[in-house]
Amino acid sequence: MGTDLILGIETSCDETSAAVVDKGRYVKSNIIASQINLHREFGGVVPELASRKHLELLDRVIKRALEKAEVNFSDLQGIAVTYGPGLVGSLLIGIVAAKTLSWALGLPLIGVNHILGHIYSNLLEHPELKPPLLCLTVSGGHTDLLYTEEWGQYQILGRTRDDAAGESFDKVARFLGLGYPGGPAIERIAETGNSERFPLPRPDLGEDRYGFSFSGLKTAVINLAHNLEQREGNIPEADIAASFQKTVVDILLERVERALKDFPVDKVLLAGGVAANKYLRRRLEEMLKEKRASLYYPSLEYCTDNAAMIAGAGYFLLKQGKTSMLDLDAHPQLKL
Repeated sequence: MGTDLILGIETSCDETSAAVVDKGRYVKSNIIASQINLHREFGGVVPELASRKHLELLDRVIKRALEKAEVNFSDLQGIAVTYGPGLVGSLLIGIVAAKTLSWALGLPLIGVNHILGHIYSNLLEHPELKPPLLCLTVSGGHTDLLYTEEWGQYQILGRTRDDAAGESFDKVARFLGLGYPGGPAIERIAETGNSERFPLPRPDLGEDRYGFSFSGLKTAVINLAHNLEQREGNIPEADIAASFQKTVVDILLERVERALKDFPVDKVLLAGGVAANKYLRRRLEEMLKEKRASLYYPSLEYCTDNAAMIAGAGYFLLKQGKTSMLDLDAHPQLKL
């Protein structure tokens, strides 16, 4: 059996990553240099610092990815890179590196939508997956629900109008003084809290049955905490975190349940950084069991930003003839 090795490069935010993937499904290496400790003291990602760190690390990360995969540049069939959405400075570091390699090696350049990469992350551990299916992508920058009848064809059912779910986790956690990143911090403290103590508002998006909005919920949580502190002299962080987490998950599950009525599939994919949330996984699995559908999600390594998912998606784009020219540019607000 021959190989179809793709080198993936991911620098959309604060992870510098390179990976080698065979046939879009089989990970030979996946190197991730995280910047969490760099940005933690600021309570979130500082774009200029992220770009500088990518510039410092990327060459070494690519070299390590090739070494771990035990391949050379001459073994590769293509170079895949995230070109959006993300932080423009961070994206450009990866794009310039990918274009340089593509030109120097005479290999196809494959620009990959970061959200598409998250969708394909499930194939890295569930290579048998086949459409039709629904996919819920939940991360710091994206909350998208889509239906696909076959790989390469996607129908966007709903996306966030404002804050993404992961972004709202970060902002609420920062306000409560729980640290960065916010998702894991809220999940930890929520385990000791009463999720029924504070009923929180759900957005009414009218005819947008699958859309998401978390800005109002975030504001409601912050106002609640302010009022409690003024009235009672303290903020019950665990109960607020548990109530907030439950509300976010309720909203996500409500949209998936609606979609299953209109698109009665038996497979639902969960992807993105928030896919690592055990409470979300458990609630979604319970709901899907009643619907006689199965839930698929990647392990933590492939939930967060990583180059393996970009290489995986890049392989399928290459097979479809969807390559990029050397004038490929960064698109910070790119949609799927």
